[in-house]
Amino acid sequence: MTGTDDAGRGPVKSAERTVQIMEVLAASPERLTLGRLQELTGYPRSSLYALLRTLVALKWIEVEEGGEAAGFGIGPRALLCGTAYLDRDPALPHAVRQIEQLRADVGYTTHYARLDGTNVIYLATREATDSRRLTSRVGRQLPAHATALGKALLSELTAREVDALLSEQPLEALTPHTVTRRPALREELEQTRIRGWALESEQNTPGLCCVAATVSYRIPATDAISCSIPLDHATDQEIERVAEAVTRHATELAGTLRRNGIR
Repeated sequence: MTGTDDAGRGPVKSAERTVQIMEVLAASPERLTLGRLQELTGYPRSSLYALLRTLVALKWIEVEEGGEAAGFGIGPRALLCGTAYLDRDPALPHAVRQIEQLRADVGYTTHYARLDGTNVIYLATREATDSRRLTSRVGRQLPAHATALGKALLSELTAREVDALLSEQPLEALTPHTVTRRPALREELEQTRIRGWALESEQNTPGLCCVAATVSYRIPATDAISCSIPLDHATDQEIERVAEAVTRHATELAGTLRRNGIR
């Protein structure tokens, strides 16, 4: 449900601005000053400051005092709201158990994610025992075209549906290896359909490649599981071994969710 004005003609401006402020802060790896927030949102300074004060008072955001250099960041209420989403997802407990089993089978970090518009959101991650490896944290959002998880889920759609979803927006490059040309993406998605699993190498994280498969308890699939492999381990033979395990566990998880009536 989206907020609308009293006449029901469109979004309530203050509510829309509040949501964008939260999203901008959530996307930033560091606290943002009032000036930087104004640059990123384009909102008038006075109304932006009034919204920030309200959000600080309600503990949705936090402020690190410093006059004009004060830094704003996400607060504890936002965390509570986010964890409530995870707590109420009936698929998630089953998914967590499955990616733990997958991690035990392959020895690498595993993930469970969901397609959200043009992005994938990581709902669960189980790290490999080697803590030096880079991992995606719960709640992280990445462009679907730059992840194996996203490619697996996009491959469930027709070419026309993918074009409509991504519309005319440019495909963001997260690394020099990210596929940003639409013909190349279409080719990758077709390869994914043929194989039954998706593969990307260093397209969002240097030094890692990733294998993913959809969890087909919904049509088209909205969720997928993946495994991150350090690039120096990613021989053709190892990728095939991991891909077999990922697809097997994705199929098992889909069966578990369907048997439990989860849709």
